[in-house]
Amino acid sequence: MTVPALPSLFVSHGPPTMVLDDIPLRGALARIGRELPRPRAILCVSAHWLAEVPTVSLAERPETIHDFYGFAPALYDLAYPAPGAPDLARRTAELLKEAGIHCEPVPDRGLDHGAWEPLMLMYPEADVPVTQLSLQADADPAAQMNLGRALAPLRAEGVLIVASGTAVHNLDQWRADPEATPEWALAFDDWLAAAVTGGDTQAIVNYRAEAPHAALAHPSEEHYLPLPVAMGAGGADGRSAVLHRGFSYGSLSMAVYAFGVAE
Repeated sequence: MTVPALPSLFVSHGPPTMVLDDIPLRGALARIGRELPRPRAILCVSAHWLAEVPTVSLAERPETIHDFYGFAPALYDLAYPAPGAPDLARRTAELLKEAGIHCEPVPDRGLDHGAWEPLMLMYPEADVPVTQLSLQADADPAAQMNLGRALAPLRAEGVLIVASGTAVHNLDQWRADPEATPEWALAFDDWLAAAVTGGDTQAIVNYRAEAPHAALAHPSEEHYLPLPVAMGAGGADGRSAVLHRGFSYGSLSMAVYAFGVAE
């Protein structure tokens, strides 16, 4: 029986309070989780795990990593006890090897908040097996796009690829004025939506030179890099779609994009 290919997703995540705060993204992620075909397993790529080489977790029961400090005690009590997906982790390493990308499996890495935050809202029962793949710390957007392309076959195997970053992410701006959404943030977000929906892979790769206010929208790249991973994983088939757009916490864009959507 042929399994319909799932899309790959780029999901923006906010601060750890996102799972408790009344922001529009919460409802959007819940809706997306309900409307997507149920995945066999989830491969999550988060802005909060960077390693020297792509690294994938073989954990049978990945722990919930509270990789933040200074927040309310209730956040540290949250857990996302989804089962691990070691078979998917091994399949991921195999696909990357076939593409000439070295991948290191590790036995027990858990889920950081870039992974469990969106998954807690999409699949609150925590009953879909999940594993996490790191970004390569020194790899540019083109390399991340190629990594995503290597992962594309997983979509036809019932795997949902969730690449989690933030579409506009400037924490200095957020700290300076957590209520304001500057014009430069809106301009970058509009440019990004147009590049995504236009399928412009070169613009996404070359965003530093092509996008307005790129250095302000992403002073460092880690929250942008999951986007080319998701776009690459979408493959040449299908199209890109906007699943959610909007700003929360002032200047943070909470955009969610799907790649490889059926025509």
